[in-house]
Amino acid sequence: MFSSQMRMWDFQTLHSEYPTGWSQWKDNSRNVYRIARDDVTAILSNLQLWRSNIHSIEGKFGTGIGSYFSFLRFLVLLNCVIFLLMFFFTILPLAISKQGAFNSSQIIPSSLESECTVYSPTTQGLVYFYNNIIDLLSGTGFLELTYLFYGYYTVDLVTIYIFHYSLPLAYIMVTFVYLFLSIIWIVKRAVEGFKQSLVRDEDRFQSYCNKIFAGWDFCITDQYYARLKHSSLQNELKTDLAEERIRQRKEKRTRRETIRIYFLRLFLNIIVIGVLCVCFYAIYLATAYSQEHTSAMSSQKTDTLSLLVEYLPSIVITIANFITPLIFETIVRYEDYAPAFEIRFTLIRCVFVRLASIAILLISLWTKITSCSNRNCQPCGYNYKDYPCWESRVGQEMYKLMMFDFIIIVAITIFIEFPRKLLVTYCLWKPVQWWGQQEFEIPQNVLEIVYGQTICWIGTFYSPLLPAIAALKYFIIFYVKKITLMENCRPATRPFRASSSNFFFQVVLLIGLILACVPVGIGIAQIPASKACGPFLNYNTSWQIIPSTVDQFPEGLKKTIYVIASESFAVPFFMLSCLVMFYFMALVGAHKRVVEQLQEHLVMESRDKMFLIKQLTEAHSIYI
Repeated sequence: MFSSQMRMWDFQTLHSEYPTGWSQWKDNSRNVYRIARDDVTAILSNLQLWRSNIHSIEGKFGTGIGSYFSFLRFLVLLNCVIFLLMFFFTILPLAISKQGAFNSSQIIPSSLESECTVYSPTTQGLVYFYNNIIDLLSGTGFLELTYLFYGYYTVDLVTIYIFHYSLPLAYIMVTFVYLFLSIIWIVKRAVEGFKQSLVRDEDRFQSYCNKIFAGWDFCITDQYYARLKHSSLQNELKTDLAEERIRQRKEKRTRRETIRIYFLRLFLNIIVIGVLCVCFYAIYLATAYSQEHTSAMSSQKTDTLSLLVEYLPSIVITIANFITPLIFETIVRYEDYAPAFEIRFTLIRCVFVRLASIAILLISLWTKITSCSNRNCQPCGYNYKDYPCWESRVGQEMYKLMMFDFIIIVAITIFIEFPRKLLVTYCLWKPVQWWGQQEFEIPQNVLEIVYGQTICWIGTFYSPLLPAIAALKYFIIFYVKKITLMENCRPATRPFRASSSNFFFQVVLLIGLILACVPVGIGIAQIPASKACGPFLNYNTSWQIIPSTVDQFPEGLKKTIYVIASESFAVPFFMLSCLVMFYFMALVGAHKRVVEQLQEHLVMESRDKMFLIKQLTEAHSIYI
């Protein structure tokens, strides 16, 4: 074996001494590509949004809190991309057609029932200023007939020279594209975070060595950034030591202590289930009451009371979303979990409250839309009297949820967090000092933005400008959260690791995206489209435009699409996908075994070196 290694070494040496022209050209090309790639990566890294701000936060409060702000930056970029898709493919063609730059055809309702086509939002002349404020908060009035909502998009074809652009087809295709793009982008980021967490979990000793011996960046020359880097490494080591203490305490538990902690966890989880049931029931009652009394309040012209009734589901949802994380964070401290698992478990509990509240709201709303108390609405297929343009009504509900969520975040910062900091700083009363300065709670803040992003995904089909509002909202929230972190919060007593947090943040966001796809799919494929507004008023459902467009294709292309969409193609494709998946799983297992063998080989080599050093030391002492 030793001789074969020597022959391989001689061959490599000979090859390196006498390189051929082809190999030299390949090496030069590879080096040029690597240098160009590194330069482009460095330039893009320097152009990243809030790069210095996030590094400053990581240095002062740890990478766990820094990962939250990186997550917030990702959502800003994602919403900007979604908005650009909606703008260039739906809003811009409509705006061009409205200005008369190109020939366009308005959609003419073809429904035989004239009652189904009646949709006339009230456009008042002279109104009071507070009415405009109410319309701005609720999405009604002057906002209802703008690019903000679905009902305004009533153009069928835009003719650009000889090209016919179908706005309804583009509208539904962009919806599929932004949902698919979101899934791909989130899965990609989740895989990257999962690989980092796997590397960290494989060998804890290696993680310590990397931080202590190779964690410092010797290119840092500025004293300020050196302090930030020092604080970042210190917070990472605190996280490692905290998890190691919990791991050692878990290993030293007796059987009696283990049984006690499991019974305590069972009891606390029963309390958690009870809290969830109470929240869901309260949201259901608030939504049912709001839907039943909104029309009556509007007819009585009681603007303030009408706005309060309209926002009643949002108010109840916000109260539930504010109280339940506090309860769950208090409960989880008595369950004796590791800091990383603690944040995951709290997120899992709170995500049911956040996302299920949206589901309950939509179920209640769609039940009201599709059910009729009499037979007069049967020709239209939906409750056209109360909801002549139900898509715009759903968009208004999502708009109100997003606006109210933003108002609550800013109000809590101004009226709760800042006064708390002032009281703790200047008031010496013992209860106030016991209350103490607040910590930056990662689970609650992550759930806030996941909740808002889920609303954005659901509402974009019914309100195309909602991604722009979400991007602006998260842009402002970044600075609001940064200011409150720097001014009002203290470093967490139980630090969190960034690698596992990044992965789990993406998993929670992916759950929100899957939940958003369900109501959007039901609204497109199941619920009858409004006959009085929107681009699909001449179709039974929004999905019907897809088969209608396919029927206009040439016969060969049409047959190909039908074959791809049939079960005879889906079953073999599924089986082939399973085989490919099993192959890659086997490949991953083989690579993992090779890595484990290499790790064992490195351990053996280190032991051999230690043995040789010991022998040399003993021989040197004998010689002396």
